[in-house]
Amino acid sequence: MGNIDVDDQTLEQMRQADPDEPVVMLNLLKFRERALTGFGVDGMSGQEAFRRYGELNNAANVRYDSEPVWLGPAHRTIIGTEEWDLAILVRYPSRQHFIDKVSDPKYQDISKVRAAALADSSLIELTQLLPAQ
Repeated sequence: MGNIDVDDQTLEQMRQADPDEPVVMLNLLKFRERALTGFGVDGMSGQEAFRRYGELNNAANVRYDSEPVWLGPAHRTIIGTEEWDLAILVRYPSRQHFIDKVSDPKYQDISKVRAAALADSSLIELTQLLPAQ
């Protein structure tokens, strides 16, 4: 099984950083062929289940002012060996917005659908250096 859940130790490191700094989260996703059963997405492909996860995020209003700024298929890994199906860049107005989201019990419940959809994922915190602000 791949990496699916938030790493508590890394989240604690985020909490030690500037809570007001804007962040962009790079999501690299590999879908299951069939979503896991028992999470409300039975019979769906991993991609369909992930789409449902997005709908649930919107419906439960657990976006925490996040804004997807780029979404697209991942075609080839030119350097490295990872294979991803989809890449998403999501902007958060602050690091604290992201921490609050992943700590929200409503989001934690919805994230089970994300886990049912994905075979592997990587979530990377980014801060902006260029263009200079």
